Amino acid sequence: MPDPLGFIRLARATAPERPVAERVRDHAEVHLPMPPSEVAVQARRCMGCAVPFCHHGCPLHNYIPDWNRLVEGADWRRALEMLERTNNFPEFTGRLCPAPCEPACVLAINAEPVAIKEVELAIVERGFAEGWIRPRRPARLSGQSVAVVGSGPAGLAAAQQLARLGHRVTVFERQDLPGGLLRYGIPDYKLPKSILDRRLAQMVEEGVTFLCGRPAAALYGPWGLLAQFDAVCLAVGCRQLRDLALPGRDLSGIYPAMDYLEGRNRWVDGRPQAGAPSAAGRNVVILGGGDTGADCLGSVLREGCASVRQLELLPEPPPSRAADNPWPEWPRVMRWSPAHEEGGERAFGVETLAFVGEHRRVTGLRVRRLRAGPGGSLEAVPGSGSVMPADLVLLAMGFTGPRAGDLPPELQGALGERGTLPVGSGGTTSVPAVFACGDVVEGASLVVRAIASGRRCAETIHEKLAGQLD
Repeated sequence: MPDPLGFIRLARATAPERPVAERVRDHAEVHLPMPPSEVAVQARRCMGCAVPFCHHGCPLHNYIPDWNRLVEGADWRRALEMLERTNNFPEFTGRLCPAPCEPACVLAINAEPVAIKEVELAIVERGFAEGWIRPRRPARLSGQSVAVVGSGPAGLAAAQQLARLGHRVTVFERQDLPGGLLRYGIPDYKLPKSILDRRLAQMVEEGVTFLCGRPAAALYGPWGLLAQFDAVCLAVGCRQLRDLALPGRDLSGIYPAMDYLEGRNRWVDGRPQAGAPSAAGRNVVILGGGDTGADCLGSVLREGCASVRQLELLPEPPPSRAADNPWPEWPRVMRWSPAHEEGGERAFGVETLAFVGEHRRVTGLRVRRLRAGPGGSLEAVPGSGSVMPADLVLLAMGFTGPRAGDLPPELQGALGERGTLPVGSGGTTSVPAVFACGDVVEGASLVVRAIASGRRCAETIHEKLAGQLD
């Protein structure tokens, strides 16, 4: 039984971080493992609620109170079994997910929530260390085949589920190595690529085939995927940049954030990319305050930039929930990533009006300050205009939908108002035998939502293929 007073007696704790002065000199993981005894203490804070709001706050509907109870009792193997029922890749979510389960925890009404993410990561890493996580090949093969286009978290989740259900699965990836944004969009200090490759090796053992260097547009010809496979799963992501059509946008030195992050990930892996932007010795401005912007911040600091500012259009959020943002809603509060502890300047309520430059290269941004106006509007602060020096600008303002060519011609005109692909239940599209999941459906979102979407899509594909056999 859960400790009825654990949440009163015990304080919340999270994984320790390496010292800033040490970690900014390398690309090793920022967080250190939490000792198992401390993980058990954190699991003991769980109240075992009769209505587990954490379970509903998680897009994967993880059985959080159940594996907390098992960890508290040192039954790590059964905790892993419980975790793997709902999550294919806890080692990804345990490192990258913002953990919507935690603000949904009942303790979060008036106290610090359970450190759910720490417990989740400890369980899966214990499973790998003990050799409990092994390839799971199906008892029998279906004789049917599925093509998965894209190897981000949604595509990988769909592929693993389908392979375990007995289908022959081939994953097509446009890059030279599989992993999608997990490989080329997430810095190593957040997700070491050895963690990704460890899971990919398991999937190969389970029968998944990866074919890389295959741009999506090249797969959709008259003798394309549907001529070779019984079903196609589109997990092509949402990579169309949200750009700024401002004066001076054509100056050199202005790059999409993902171009920079891909170059840095390749450099860390010992495979430098010709023409990739470098921040070394430069005055960097990052436009956008989300996770991608924070990833750029940590990366330019490690590369040795001269200075860096991260600009956010909206005013600074409050430190705690406002009256119109009650539990269990997602808290609209000030958030910090480890990168914000490492250096640079973070400015809120700043609007970029133009890029300025000399000799066709950017040298700065013309900006002004904004403040909250009536009815939630934003208004300019009089006399606040200035020019901010910058010789490298990274655009990290999000994404608007899939890129041209990422979808089959039959679906190119089907995008909705949000730029995403409308689908039916379980990811069905208007084209028979073609399904979709992940960011192309959800919009640019969380790794946990992508995995959940991939799992749902795999279930639908399996049901459709099983129906063909009846």
